Amino acid sequence: LGAVAEARQLPSVAMDWYRQVGKGEYFVSAQLKIAGVLSKRDGMAAGRRYLREAQRAETESPETRIQLILAESQLLRDAKAHREAFDLLSEAIQSEPDTSDLLYDRAMVAEKIEMLDVMERDLRRVMELKPDNAHAYNALGYSLADRNVRLQEALELVQTAVKLAPGDAFIQDSLGWVQYRLGRTEEALKTLTAAYRAKRDPEIAAHLGEIYWTSGNRDEALKVWRSALSENPEHEALNAVLRKYQP
Repeated sequence: LGAVAEARQLPSVAMDWYRQVGKGEYFVSAQLKIAGVLSKRDGMAAGRRYLREAQRAETESPETRIQLILAESQLLRDAKAHREAFDLLSEAIQSEPDTSDLLYDRAMVAEKIEMLDVMERDLRRVMELKPDNAHAYNALGYSLADRNVRLQEALELVQTAVKLAPGDAFIQDSLGWVQYRLGRTEEALKTLTAAYRAKRDPEIAAHLGEIYWTSGNRDEALKVWRSALSENPEHEALNAVLRKYQP
């Protein structure tokens, strides 16, 4: 109901609904939604202030408090305020140094601001703390492949992620991207086609279209890109690949 009210441009009504979400599975998501509405209406400072108050009020569950910190980080990341998100997470990690969720999120933000040493260090610490965390292996493997460095290591990392989460389309996307970087184009096309069939995500479409384009099948690349663009006209990765090749 909150989401419906928000879509109807009724922010106060939306927040009233979100505030009725009690402690449980959707509590933190509802707090982030309220903060998002406040940020749009009154500015980012208002949204952050709301989440900070929620963090201070959370005295019973340290886990929920950490999730509220992550929600504040997400609010900043959505606004492309990556440096502020990095500082927020770094402050939290000082008091919670071995919290894998905080480390993982800081790694994702660190990559955005080109602090690649921090990104890799945090992800490797997550792997130590949570050896079954497929996303940590995947994130580091994909980052290496995307920068076209240490490709054999990237492949090994992503293959570990695949073993831990074989049905994850985003991890399959990473595998296809590593295969492409290694020059295994046919294998990459097969992997990415299956990933896109499983999950029509614009980033997977960007990768699949790029491989079609660079391998000479430009009609198929345009078909994939146009379809994804019609559904996700503002997607960053998709628009970046279109600017790159200017089809």
